Amino acid sequence: MPDSVPPSPDPDARAAPAHTAGAAPPWPLPPGAPSMAAPDDAVLGGWREGVDPVGERRFARLGQPLRLERGGDVTRVRIAYETWGRLDATASNAVLVLHALTGDSHAAGPAGPGHPGPGWWDGLIGPGRALDTERLFVVAPNVLGGCQGSTGPASPAPDGRPYGSRWPEVTIRDQVDAEAALADALGIRRWSAVVGGSMGGMRALEWAVRHPGRVARAVVVACGAVASAEQIGLYAVQLQAITGDPGWHGGDYHLSPTTPLPPDGKGPVDGKGPRGGLGLARRMAQVSYRSEAELEARFGARVRPDGAFEVASYLDHHADRLIRRFDAGSYVTLTRAMMTQDVGRGRGGHASALATCPVPFTIAGVDSDRLYPIRLQQELAELTGVPLRRIHSRHGHDGFLLEIDQVATIIRDALRIP
Repeated sequence: MPDSVPPSPDPDARAAPAHTAGAAPPWPLPPGAPSMAAPDDAVLGGWREGVDPVGERRFARLGQPLRLERGGDVTRVRIAYETWGRLDATASNAVLVLHALTGDSHAAGPAGPGHPGPGWWDGLIGPGRALDTERLFVVAPNVLGGCQGSTGPASPAPDGRPYGSRWPEVTIRDQVDAEAALADALGIRRWSAVVGGSMGGMRALEWAVRHPGRVARAVVVACGAVASAEQIGLYAVQLQAITGDPGWHGGDYHLSPTTPLPPDGKGPVDGKGPRGGLGLARRMAQVSYRSEAELEARFGARVRPDGAFEVASYLDHHADRLIRRFDAGSYVTLTRAMMTQDVGRGRGGHASALATCPVPFTIAGVDSDRLYPIRLQQELAELTGVPLRRIHSRHGHDGFLLEIDQVATIIRDALRIP
């Protein structure tokens, strides 16, 4: 997920009850398996079980293996999530909020133990806000394949060792199936709304088409119906930067020795693991997340006293932030899911899939977005028969995170909240 400025089974399959925040996960590692509580010298980005504070996370273990669209399955699936508000007696006031590429379940709330930054949509969730927690029960899960508590490449496989290179390909459809199983675990048969931007918007779109009976309304922001050639090309270069890093080790780098991060969280990050490649991927991505006009206005060709271009220093900053909080394997698997996104796959094409979907849609796009240009949202709006909502911003794709007042108005209108 682009950071703001300075995370097939039967959809009715039952899942085990959710377990509460702060409790130990209700499943042990196999006897003799290495602990996943990583020592200081382990190569692990993201949240580390047994090392990092749980924070506001809750956890649900799915009751059966998750069958995957491309074949195979993932066993022992755990989904981390956070909630706000209270589920009413009829379980009819629940809203699902879905994060983008490098997001997580911490959609709202302050920074604190287990949460290095404030919620990525904090201004939208809470009492009296667009997603009013005095009326609504808001759920934000960490996506399948992520690294903030949900099962992903850094998680233990059934043999107790990290999946690493053994992690299978997962698609947007698989991620939605995992979220549907989470809804079962929470006793939610139908969402009052499913809301998401960027990769979260892709999942909101898939939710509506795959589970129309479980979605009262879908709010889809800053994405398209199918990955474009340019998006695939941009993502492919980012993945090559990571997988071409000598520290990648084919994806099996999680238990390799490395130099630990400095205690103050500052300074260079070195040692093994594909940190250099992940940082380079983030630099490339960050340029696509912002508009050319904004970068020119903020940085131009100005040079710092140390001789570095200001815009290059800005990209370095975002790279450094990401490699300290995100797992490279998750970046690879989630980016591949976006590369293969196609809501019409196996459904006669995206035009047919959307034109026949009975779920009411709200479609919004950012007018300066060059990664997911607004023509893609215009197509979605035309196919779903709704007017396009435009978010006016100089910030490019990241406008869906930064233009909180405009996004709030769109959500209030979608949910018909005065």
